[in-house]
Amino acid sequence: MTPPTRDGVGDPDVFARLWTPHRMAYIRGERSTVPDGQDPCPFCRAPTLPDGPGLMVARGRQAYVVLNLYPYNAGHLLVCPYRHVAEYTDLGRAEVAEIGALTQRAMTVVRQVAGAQGFNVGMNQGSVAGAGIAAHLHQHVVPRWGGDTNFMPIIGSTRVLPELLDQTRVLLADAWAQP
Repeated sequence: MTPPTRDGVGDPDVFARLWTPHRMAYIRGERSTVPDGQDPCPFCRAPTLPDGPGLMVARGRQAYVVLNLYPYNAGHLLVCPYRHVAEYTDLGRAEVAEIGALTQRAMTVVRQVAGAQGFNVGMNQGSVAGAGIAAHLHQHVVPRWGGDTNFMPIIGSTRVLPELLDQTRVLLADAWAQP
């Protein structure tokens, strides 16, 4: 079946468009509009919010686990120190230990809840290394499944996520609370 020809501004073509205008602020680096008096760092602000609106999954003494607002895959978590530090080398031993323990627990919980078959785990240090928010260290825990890559990110620069963030947060937070 041949897709219908699209007509509009520019030359007609056979490509469908999936518009995601809400992502333009992120692409431009305008991550959010923060009211006066509020911390502009989303990783400093998240722990001050209630768990639901903050997408908080778990809180430790030195660090916390939060859903990524712009996930690569469903269940994409970030493990963040409470302290506003940019570099892994700026962390204290207790912070390093807890970030490691929270990362391990995150992987266990996502496997349990969503059946993840693998993970990409890592930190982008500095904007030249791909850190979208370089000023506040955060470790990505990205669940992976066989066949989870498709044409959408490659051709359409779009992620397809099967579940709303609020639903994912509740599932993960509930599972996290279980021993």
